[in-house]
Amino acid sequence: MRATPRSLEGTVIIITGAGGGIGNMTAVLALEAGANLVVGDLKEAALKSLQAQWGTARVATVVGDITKEATSDALVAAGVKAFGRVDSVVANAGLGFYGGLLDYSAEQTRQMVEVNVLGTVWLARAAVRQFRIQGDGGDIVIMGSVAGLHIGGGKEAVYAATKGAQINLGFSLDRELRAEGIRTTVIAPAGVNTPFAAADGRFGDLAPENGPFMETGDIAGAILYTLTQPRRMRTELWTMWSLAEKH
Repeated sequence: MRATPRSLEGTVIIITGAGGGIGNMTAVLALEAGANLVVGDLKEAALKSLQAQWGTARVATVVGDITKEATSDALVAAGVKAFGRVDSVVANAGLGFYGGLLDYSAEQTRQMVEVNVLGTVWLARAAVRQFRIQGDGGDIVIMGSVAGLHIGGGKEAVYAATKGAQINLGFSLDRELRAEGIRTTVIAPAGVNTPFAAADGRFGDLAPENGPFMETGDIAGAILYTLTQPRRMRTELWTMWSLAEKH
């Protein structure tokens, strides 16, 4: 049977961390594909800019801290209020500090765990509640990292632990939810040309735009592909590397 892509026209997608980088590019590609969005971030101005460009009929915004369960509940509620349903969620919001185990503060350590792990768990829980009300499945996409597969660089132990947790969460949710038509995908890229990648000296004197890294559109395109897969198939884990990177 020839593969027929699933249309995103009129579907409702929630994207966290949509104020910039991969999240923002994913939002743009999803809007171009005809989806309606609920976008979340701590940065209100970036969300409002996206809404101003595409209109309130296509974009709803939620400003909030993804480490709080109430923020994920608000994202889902905004989708139901604005568009009547939620079809997919993209847990893209993430935080990382580069350095050895003792090189960042206790507060930074806590933030990494709460944003990357709890933020993903809260969004998945809120989404599953709504998917079950609707009764016709849905998609959960988790932005992980190759760091969670023991193949990242050094000096990122806590970050790698949080990404490993996301990957294991994704696999476990797939086993738990696939019988209900709910697909779970973990996208696990290596280096991407974003301000996130450039932060805290991760690449020394090398700027991401000058290095052998992928672009935000590469990762956003992978997210869109997983959402448009025929409903008979699913992608559990997708690792992504630039051709020049080694591991």
